[in-house]
Amino acid sequence: MTMSDPVGDMLTRIRNGLHANHPSVNCPHSAFRESICKELQEEGYIRGFSVADIGNNKKELTIELKYDEGQPAIRELKRVSKPGRRIYTKITDIEPFYNGLGVSIISTPRGVMADHRAKTENVGGEIICQVY
Repeated sequence: MTMSDPVGDMLTRIRNGLHANHPSVNCPHSAFRESICKELQEEGYIRGFSVADIGNNKKELTIELKYDEGQPAIRELKRVSKPGRRIYTKITDIEPFYNGLGVSIISTPRGVMADHRAKTENVGGEIICQVY
């Protein structure tokens, strides 16, 4: 069965794992999901991730969740651009999320990056999600 929103599925798995205090969550692998996880790790919202070959030419992404004194590092994780309604932004329209405490993950022509890095590289794109 195909998913209509694989990125939304991954974000929901992360959100559910954090609410249940799981140390890690698994989801199907794709290069796009891996690049989103790389940004989340660089911003300090997840501990790390790994890619495992599960056979039959399929891979699985294991995301290690991060906690601070029993509280999840991610307080809010929401999908912005959805398959039914894509949200694009110009470089001049990128606003800080939670006054700069949070981060927006943006898919640009130069790859997936955080909003502050997109501003320094002077490139806009599709807002994938916002994390606080």
